[in-house]
Amino acid sequence: QVHLVESGGGLVQPGGSLRLSCVTSGSFFSIYTMGWFRQAPGKQRELVADITNDGITNYVDSVKGRFTISRDNAKNTVFLQMNSLKPEDTAVYYCYANIRTTAWSVNDYWGQGTQVTVSS
Repeated sequence: QVHLVESGGGLVQPGGSLRLSCVTSGSFFSIYTMGWFRQAPGKQRELVADITNDGITNYVDSVKGRFTISRDNAKNTVFLQMNSLKPEDTAVYYCYANIRTTAWSVNDYWGQGTQVTVSS
């Protein structure tokens, strides 16, 4: 079984910063791409950023220059540093990881989500 647990969400004023973390635990062989999605009320879930196990990153245009994704492979953890936060960044943030659990099985696994609210 594989579990992803997020932390670091909360309430912050516009212009502030938050750092999200997501730890993967359980039984698996390898973690490939890890990343973060978000879903705001009434909107579809969107990819915010992801990072390969080689460190190649990808960001949605709306967060470029403000958010930074990173990972610690030794700790099976992915981070999302969010700076210059805007009210439109308010959403539930979900981490995911593409994981090989057996020699023939690779699947995406998801965390439970953490709320980020940007408001004065």
